[in-house]
Parts: sequence; structure tokens; C-alpha cells
Amino acid sequence: MEKKDRLMSLDAFRGFDMFWIMGGCTFVCRLAVLFGSKGIWGKIGHVPWDGFQFMDTIFPTFLFMAGASFPFSCAKSMERGMSRGRIALRCFRRFVTLALLGWLVQGFFAEFNFATFRIPSVLGYIGFGWMVAAWLYLYVKSPWVRLAVGAAILAGVTIAMGLIPAPDAANFAWPTEVLKNRFAQFGTGNFSPVGNIGCWLDRTVLGNHILNKGLFDNEGLGGLPCTVVTAMLGMFAGEIVRIGGTVATGRKALLLLGASVVSLVAGLVLSHWCPIIKNLWSPSFVLVAAAYAFALFSLFYWIVDVKGARRWCFFFQVIGMNSITIYVWQNLVPMGDVARAFLGGAASLLPEHAALVLMSIGHISLCWLLLWFLYRKNVFLKV
Repeated sequence: MEKKDRLMSLDAFRGFDMFWIMGGCTFVCRLAVLFGSKGIWGKIGHVPWDGFQFMDTIFPTFLFMAGASFPFSCAKSMERGMSRGRIALRCFRRFVTLALLGWLVQGFFAEFNFATFRIPSVLGYIGFGWMVAAWLYLYVKSPWVRLAVGAAILAGVTIAMGLIPAPDAANFAWPTEVLKNRFAQFGTGNFSPVGNIGCWLDRTVLGNHILNKGLFDNEGLGGLPCTVVTAMLGMFAGEIVRIGGTVATGRKALLLLGASVVSLVAGLVLSHWCPIIKNLWSPSFVLVAAAYAFALFSLFYWIVDVKGARRWCFFFQVIGMNSITIYVWQNLVPMGDVARAFLGGAASLLPEHAALVLMSIGHISLCWLLLWFLYRKNVFLKV
């Protein structure tokens, strides 16, 4: 899509999400330490296993927003005369491209070792979930039927994780006493990296090609079906915004907010049987993360598109329009070293914590200036 045709709130929200990966979280933590507030990472960073904190929202929100953009891009493709089959093929090519980029980010092409290279990846996870959800969107007309399919996926995964134990659980020691005390009480199913059926799939199917010493992978096989639901929920959000054409209305923002409330309540209720665990992409995690994404998208949509307050979000818009670019770039180019080359001298004159804040500002600024240059040249990485 051209810049003028894009939904600005969608790009701004995606950019807000990517900002935290682009050094925003490190900046906030360092700034907090500078002003005497230590331990903030423990409050906003990834939880060790079960639970939910701010940084656990970043990955599912990105997949959610990828889903939200598809109803718009699909409609434009069909307006240009593309068939459903051709669009479906493009979705598959996008998945392959993202999987390859994921391997590139993980060093597959730099230090390849066939015996141990990691097969799963963040981008591969995004690509698979988005592709399957896009196929459902293309070939299942009724949103109610698709909603039922999504509910069936979550129910099926919940039952499997809750009732089917990992056959090889006895072969592994508990990683921590906390996990043992938390999950050893489950008799049949188990939501720990030792006893979960999804982790067993990782160990059995992927073998040494996973993280965490062969115990499980953060983007493992057990969570793949639920990534489809995350993308589907994003597509429902896109459909809500497309109701009645492109005219932005407060009613659409309220519908998004209502979807957030429903998703949150469902996720919290489900969490009594299926804990909220990002590393398993558990069904309760899907719903709670989607509640966050629905609510924040509602806010961005209301401010940017309904109220027309757009100037403030340009910073995030530039990031959002090349989000894959900056994700890949940061993993290939040591931007911290680049920032140090420009600001190392000035940083050496400051107290330690102030110097770290300055380096974070330099890191974010260099990344943003790169994206701004691409924005000005109308260059966007499309996969």
C-alpha cells in the first residue's frame, strides 16, 4: 500500500510495539535506574515461566497487528483482480520468506551447524500463524464460523495440554524448585517445560534443533495452533475497522474495546485450568494478550483516525511501516557498537547510569533515522 492509503493508527500501533524491541525497554529501565528506581525489569520484563508482564505483550501484539492489516491488503489485492488462489500462494511465499529471515537472524547462514541449528524462530512463528489465519479468512466467508474454528483450536489445545502428559517427563530433572512446586501437583497434564505435551513434541520431533538444552523451544510446536488464533483475532479487529467502509467512527473503537473485555474475561477464566504461559503460547495467553492488543488498537484508532490527532504519532508510524526491516537489521548489525562510536566520548564524561541512558538514546535515534531515511525514499520491506 502507498503511504497515503494506509491506516495510520495501524502503522502507529505497530511502531509503538516495535519501539520496545528497538531499544525502548532498555531505555526505560536505564532511565528508571538513573532516577533511583531499581528492579524495574523484574516488573515489566518477561516472566520466568507462567504469568504475564508488559514485555510478554510485544510478540503476540505484532502477530495480532499482522493479522489486522490482512483484511485491507486482501481487499486491495482482489480489487486488482487477484484470485483467492493467487493470494493464498502469496501468503505461503510470505511464510517461507519470514522463516528464511528468521534463520538469517539466528545466524543460520553465518555459523551453520546442521546438527544443532535451531529450526523454530520468531519470524517463522509469525509467518505460520498469519498464513493459516489468512487462508481461513480467504476461504471461510462467515466470521462466526471462523470464530468457532478459533474457539475449537483453543479448546483442543487446552484439553491436550491439560490431560495428556509428556511420555518422557521422568527423564528430566525439574529446571527450578519453583516450577516443581507450581506444576508437580498436576497428575495427568502438566504445564511445565518438563511435563507439557507441547514440549515433548519439541524434543521428539525437532530433537537438538531447539533452544533450552533440548528441553523445549520458546517458539515450539505445541503453540503453533494458538498462533493461528492470535492472527485470526487480529483479522477480526481489521474486519471491525472495515465495517461500513473506511470512514472512522467511535462505534468501531467501542467494538474493539468490547472485544478486549470479552477476550480478557475469557482468558482469565480459562487460566484457572490452563495457565498463562508465553513460552507455550497457551490458550489463556492468547486471549489475555489479545485483550491488550484489542484495547490498545482501540485507543490508537480512536485518537488517530476518529479524532484526527496524527502529528504526534509520526515517530511510531515511521517504525511501523518498516517493522520487519528494523527487527532484522538490529539482529544483524550491532547498533549498540555504532552508537558507541558516535557517543562513546561524550558518555565517558558522564556518571555510569547517565552514560547508559545516553547510549540508549543514541541506539534508538540511529535506528529511527535509518527508518526515516527509508520512509523518505518510499522504501519498505514487503514480505
